[in-house]
Amino acid sequence: MIEITPVLDSKNDKPLYIQLANYIKQEILSGRIKPKDKLPSKRRLSNYLSISLNTIQSAYDQLCAEGYLESKPRKGLYVTHFDRDINLNQPTLVKSEPQQKSAETKVKIDFNSGKVDLEHFPYAIWKKLTIQSLYEDQANLFNIGDPQGEQLLREQIKTQLFASRGVRCSSDQLIIGAGTQSLIGLLCLIIGKENIFALENPGYHRTRIVLEDLGAKTVAIPLDEDGITIQELRISGANVVYVTPSHQFPNGMIMPISRRMELLKWAEENKGYIIEDDYDGEYRYKGKPIPSLQGLDVNESVVYLGTFSKSLIPSIRISYMVLPPTLMKRYKEHFTVYKQTVSRLHQDTLYRFLKEGHWESHLNKMRTLYRKKHSTLMLAIKDYFGEQISVIGEKSGLHIVLEIRTNMDEHELISKAINVGVKVYPLSIYYQRESPGSRILLGFGGLSEDEIVTGIRLLKEAWSLI
Repeated sequence: MIEITPVLDSKNDKPLYIQLANYIKQEILSGRIKPKDKLPSKRRLSNYLSISLNTIQSAYDQLCAEGYLESKPRKGLYVTHFDRDINLNQPTLVKSEPQQKSAETKVKIDFNSGKVDLEHFPYAIWKKLTIQSLYEDQANLFNIGDPQGEQLLREQIKTQLFASRGVRCSSDQLIIGAGTQSLIGLLCLIIGKENIFALENPGYHRTRIVLEDLGAKTVAIPLDEDGITIQELRISGANVVYVTPSHQFPNGMIMPISRRMELLKWAEENKGYIIEDDYDGEYRYKGKPIPSLQGLDVNESVVYLGTFSKSLIPSIRISYMVLPPTLMKRYKEHFTVYKQTVSRLHQDTLYRFLKEGHWESHLNKMRTLYRKKHSTLMLAIKDYFGEQISVIGEKSGLHIVLEIRTNMDEHELISKAINVGVKVYPLSIYYQRESPGSRILLGFGGLSEDEIVTGIRLLKEAWSLI
């Protein structure tokens, strides 16, 4: 049964029953009330609209007389079926779709760095654990939980972080949030937006946007082959720095231990904080893992950020940060008023996924899978482009940067690629000032090996490099 919510004006010259009848008539003609729909009973509609039964009866009688409604004994009033061509004389709704199809509809291969391989996600296991969460905890999960996140999940994350990344913390230092941007916003308030935040240039633009939207001052620090340049950081006046040392975004270099120690010394000398975003540190293709900055820190100056978006699925929206004791004290004193942003059901499901060893098993499988995709990508680039393209940041992660030896700029490279059905991505959005030149970003996590090879072949065709 449908709901009817007209706006009736008792001061209008038209009687209320005519206003109601006209409203229902327009709803029928526009298609919002469909043939064979049952209308509310007179008493129900009278109570709902707070108008008399006689008004409802008169409106229904008028519609029946005009043939819009028919009365079925002991069943009620129904919309009659009539020739829909009558709608041609009625105002039509403006369609939201554009007149012309966008270039997106032509995309065959999408090198999106935000996508992961969904085909190998353990859907059956995740579904089973979700059902267990609902069955075993029942209504408890429907109440508001701990602002920091579920204690059991934080315990599991703490254990995993120490084993895989050398992060040293207690579960009480962990705060869970719905994505990195959400946590960056909270962190900015905890540290204080009156501070100056240094950011890698190029660097993750969404972090910069959050900080600037909150009113914090940011400064861009250039990179060298080892990551953020300490000399430029020292003269910037910043006392907080955001870095991606395990796989710099977007250039992909891995910060060596010598540069990490320099950065920790800078924090000690300036009584500042380092925000270490380890967004995809699980995936490394060459060399041995380097310990996290947080694990090397002895002065409680590093905030560690991590996420499950790359290791599981992007839509899970579960990220976390490890606060040093000084910042955790500020959080406890002033910011527990901010409620938890992640569903308790998803948190509990993830806790079970971690506890039962499914995450580690899935991660090992995905490492093998992504290593194969990475090798396929690198071989295809070599086969089709040879020395015409340099690859930047190929040692880890789910994306690379291509530097093309051509006179074409970023916009032309992307435009020519889309013409052959391949979508590649700009680097310019990650720069605060200078242009990246003839460089573009390629993500490969969400593509099959065949799609990767096809995409590179089409790029060769699009860019016509000799």
